[in-house]
Amino acid sequence: MDTLPKWAQLARSSWTHRGAARPPFAVAPSENQESVWDYPRPPALVADDREVRIELDGVVIARTRASLRLLETSHPPTFYLPRTDIDMDHLRAAGRGSRCEWKGDASYFDVSAGNAKRPRAAWSYENPFGDFLPLAGHLAFYASALSCFVDEERVRPQPGGFYGGWITDELVGPFKGEAGSGGW
Repeated sequence: MDTLPKWAQLARSSWTHRGAARPPFAVAPSENQESVWDYPRPPALVADDREVRIELDGVVIARTRASLRLLETSHPPTFYLPRTDIDMDHLRAAGRGSRCEWKGDASYFDVSAGNAKRPRAAWSYENPFGDFLPLAGHLAFYASALSCFVDEERVRPQPGGFYGGWITDELVGPFKGEAGSGGW
């Protein structure tokens, strides 16, 4: 897409924190940690070769060493996994989507295994905006709905219910989605 829609342009212009300077309320990272306040806005996509695994009731839904980690100011990373490393038999399209001013329109998927079903537990950007074209053919998963692991560490979900970031021990915040973080 050559020209961004007006809704995306307006939303992009409204951000105060852009990763250029860590605000005074941000936690300083220790050695071997990352501050989400050092991540850029617009977000960056970074290849990650750690093992990422998604399970539902002990059934492996996805496993990869070729994820893309999306890093955005104030957010824990969102891991996007290549569709080729996902057992798509466990996913079904879930209807209405959402919008991101950076990535575009998202499509959602229900995830199921056996008798377990998690509505809208995965999403993708099939036609992302320019800088995020590498996300096409990748899906992300909510750690609040599924068991998600990075190199055997079980991740914790980003607060707030909507955002899909994964919190690991290597991260410090505070994180977007916590009470009072609406303007971040």
